[in-house]
Amino acid sequence: QVLLVESGGGLVQTGGSLRLSCATSGRTFSSYVMGWFRQAPGKEREFVQAINGDGSTLYYAGSAKGRFTISRDNAKKVVYLQMNSLQPEDTAVYYCAANQYYSGAQYSAWEYWGKGTLVTVSS
Repeated sequence: QVLLVESGGGLVQTGGSLRLSCATSGRTFSSYVMGWFRQAPGKEREFVQAINGDGSTLYYAGSAKGRFTISRDNAKKVVYLQMNSLQPEDTAVYYCAANQYYSGAQYSAWEYWGKGTLVTVSS
């Protein structure tokens, strides 16, 4: 069982930055691929980025590439999402996910989920 707890969401103006964190439990954090998804009101959950166990491989979606950066600290068992140049269309609940291997952008293929943290970007 892997427990995931997101934090760092909030209200920010257009062009601002936020860093989301996802704290995890379990002794085998470094063996999991970690990902970030987001879900805007009335829309499907959307893949943002993922990172493999040792941080050597990153997976991106087109919408946030170049503005968002995923990273992880295996010693602290935390994964981060640094978000820069935020736009109103980035407004969503952001979810942390974990899986034993990279499962692509389909959210149903990821095994573990946090409860999400809300990011609101005002125009």
